[in-house]
Amino acid sequence: MDALSRATRCLLFVCLLGSLVPSTADARGLEEDLGRNEVRIYASRFWIEPGRTVTQLDLPRRLERLGYERRRGERPREPGEYFFGFEKFWFYRRPVRIGKKRYPARMIGLRLRREDGLILEGIDDGETSLRPKHLWLEPELLAESFETNRGRGTRISFEQLPEHVWQAVLAAEDARFFEHSGLDAKALARATLRNVKAGRVVQGGSTITQQLVKLRDLSPKRSMGRKASEAVRALALEAEYDKTEILPAYLNAVYYGHLNGVQIYGLGTAARAYFSKSARHLDVAESALLAAMIQGPNRLSPVRNPEAALERYRWVLTRLTALDWLTSAEMHASRRSGLPTLRLSPPPVPEAPHYLGWLEEEVDSYAPRRAAEDRGAVVVSTLDPLLQQEANKAVRVGLDRLRSAQPRLRSQPLSSALVTLDARTGDVLAYVGGDPRTGSDSFDRVRRAERQPGSAVKPLVLLEAFQKCGAQDPLFPARRISDQPLTLDLPSGAWSPDNPDRRFRPSVSVRHATVRSLNLPFVRIARWCGWHESAERLRSTGMEIPEPPPPAFALGAVETTPLTVARAYTVFGSLGRVARPRPFEKVYLPNGRLLVQRKLSTQKVVAPATAYLIRDLLEDSVRRGPAAAAAVDGHTAFGKTGTSSDSRDAWFAGGAGSLVTVVWVGLDDNGSLGLSGAAAAAPIWKAFMEAAIPLRSAHNIGRPPKVVELWIESETGLLVPRKRDGAELELFRKGATPPKRRRLKADRPIPEID
Repeated sequence: MDALSRATRCLLFVCLLGSLVPSTADARGLEEDLGRNEVRIYASRFWIEPGRTVTQLDLPRRLERLGYERRRGERPREPGEYFFGFEKFWFYRRPVRIGKKRYPARMIGLRLRREDGLILEGIDDGETSLRPKHLWLEPELLAESFETNRGRGTRISFEQLPEHVWQAVLAAEDARFFEHSGLDAKALARATLRNVKAGRVVQGGSTITQQLVKLRDLSPKRSMGRKASEAVRALALEAEYDKTEILPAYLNAVYYGHLNGVQIYGLGTAARAYFSKSARHLDVAESALLAAMIQGPNRLSPVRNPEAALERYRWVLTRLTALDWLTSAEMHASRRSGLPTLRLSPPPVPEAPHYLGWLEEEVDSYAPRRAAEDRGAVVVSTLDPLLQQEANKAVRVGLDRLRSAQPRLRSQPLSSALVTLDARTGDVLAYVGGDPRTGSDSFDRVRRAERQPGSAVKPLVLLEAFQKCGAQDPLFPARRISDQPLTLDLPSGAWSPDNPDRRFRPSVSVRHATVRSLNLPFVRIARWCGWHESAERLRSTGMEIPEPPPPAFALGAVETTPLTVARAYTVFGSLGRVARPRPFEKVYLPNGRLLVQRKLSTQKVVAPATAYLIRDLLEDSVRRGPAAAAAVDGHTAFGKTGTSSDSRDAWFAGGAGSLVTVVWVGLDDNGSLGLSGAAAAAPIWKAFMEAAIPLRSAHNIGRPPKVVELWIESETGLLVPRKRDGAELELFRKGATPPKRRRLKADRPIPEID
């Protein structure tokens, strides 16, 4: 009787509280108001820039990923639709909440140039010009959990569903849903008596509203105290929101088991997973089966336990008939047919699983207490969904190409990593931590795989050489370096580096050494400017160089990660500044309060003119060196290949437009890949960048004022006033130019660096 007494007191308290909860007519949108333990990861808003074409920005694909439907021949009529015409592009943006700020649904138009779809300006519904701050697409939902095996959800609204779809759920879970105020006293009393007789909790008696509270706000632990708490919160929920908001919120949150290892949440997702159709197109039998699964989604799975699923399915049909929501004839016809035919289609998992792992670590580090309590968060990431899609495709196709061309690699643990940063901000735009085909692989090669980048480090060695060069005069692209054999006496023994082509030349210019990726000149450059000074400049880009620096660091014989290399290469994309990678912009609490804001962080490493000179060498390398395998049609790209000793690792690092991208290819067991950066990594880089560059804002690098173009005599290295035989045009930084050749004296050539 004590248990009965406690349950009765809880019931009376809850009912009394229900009479005190005020009602509100201002329903704020339950789908936007998250529960305390819910997680949402969004892409950032995509800003639409006039001056770009609709095709370049791929606006239709972006909208379709957001679930928009295209209307033909007329403007959109309701949120979630768009129209693409010759002179106008319209989209009816849905209402969206970002933090605590709510943006209502709004019609946005783009006036286009007829011949090519160039966006001229933004306009409102009355075709009045809009300021650029209004031209954006709502953030795309990337994931509803940090777990990488949760299928991407397909959300539904009440208006989208035929009656028979939601009636099946009510028949199975809460037939009096539209009659009660959050609690069903009859069901609760019946469950209480059963629980008391059993001496434990054997029946919940929960309404759909209570279940929604449990799914989104409270732990699933079942106890008398917990049930009372659910009841209190259910009453408050019903007082604030309409039934037609609560029901779809529940349907979007309910668990439907797992299929092929992928967790399925939400009726819309389940409809596509089990029947390959949208929830609005489910028939009566299919709706009844999905409703039947809710009680025990894995135990009642029609795939794993068809007999148990059939029994529960028939019960739902009988219940629908008893409620007069289904005729006897329809019920008997469905029962005779057995389970409806399944057309299985597991939902896609998040496209950037390793990136989600990084975000989870970041949130944990900034809010460890919330992480320990398993509380929710809303993360506004920096990822661009279209770039991520293209990155996955480029890596997947590139690895398949390598396996096809190199049969020996088919049985090897071949993998790859790709990371793209906005060179100006460090925003992480695309992130592939391994082979996209192996989604269960949790090892993140972008941040965790420390490998030797080889020649990809050489342009970073030039930062010190062109900026200061220790106690020497700064170098310039035309400065000549000896390419003869070299032996250094090190504590570990004699070291004799070699060139990749195993050939030697009397001397070469820095430009030639960079374009042809020669080793001996770069060892000499680092020695000339000072091992310590050269290493320290590399450290300023984020690279880790041991102390004392081993001479081989000038050839990339240091271990680092693709993310670190990408960070260092932003110095060439932003002309002198290195941007710290930023994986997210903000983290909010589920109630919209700002928890963390990740500000931009950049650091000046060299002068813009210095970075520009090296970038010019890297552009030349893509035009006519080993890096030519990465040349991007229609765009000026800069980049450098990298191949570690014994051809274990293949790299390509570079950029174009506003992007800096690094690709690594290798074997997870650290065995020899046997391929160069040009052969293995550059094609992946090229395929990705060709698709990615137009999708982002233009970023044209102009020549800094302190970079000058002068004629230089090839034989002596001295400046001459104008073009003459044996002279060539070269770039220099003001204040770091060679002497002029005098007319009346036979000046000595500038000595080569040895």
